[in-house]
Amino acid sequence: MNLILIGYRGTGKSTVARLLASRLGWQTVSTDARIVERAQLYIPDIVAQFGWDHFRDLETTVCQELKGKDHLIIDTGGGAILREANVEALKPGGMMCWLTASIETISQRIAGNAQRPSLTSGKTFIEEIEEVLAKRTPKYEAAADFIVETDRRSAEQIADQILAEFRRRQG
Repeated sequence: MNLILIGYRGTGKSTVARLLASRLGWQTVSTDARIVERAQLYIPDIVAQFGWDHFRDLETTVCQELKGKDHLIIDTGGGAILREANVEALKPGGMMCWLTASIETISQRIAGNAQRPSLTSGKTFIEEIEEVLAKRTPKYEAAADFIVETDRRSAEQIADQILAEFRRRQG
């Protein structure tokens, strides 16, 4: 059984994943970090040189490689749920927790991060978040086994809630 964190960028997936891994004694796997390692390029450079489709192909390859693994905390990229193949690879072996946050919280957390390429063109930062969230929310909802809100909460509080829900659902 794995615990898979899904959600928009800036919802706390990476920070919470490290806490959960420490508490459970499991390994953390970041799909984005694996992609960067494989491509030997940062994500904005992958997208600039090869396009989003190529990045998504790399992401799907990483998700397929994680299929069948056990005792992992998987920190997915914000768009991993855009391809059903990624959800199909990860979900049978784990439980998906959707981390949510308000647009205001997300914008505060990710402002100025150059390692996160723009997902839209010609939009303001807030408009981009609104537009992308509107498109992805149904996919997050469909994939999620449970939802944890991260606004105005510490990473420790979020990890506590996730662990409690994870254990409850395991029975």
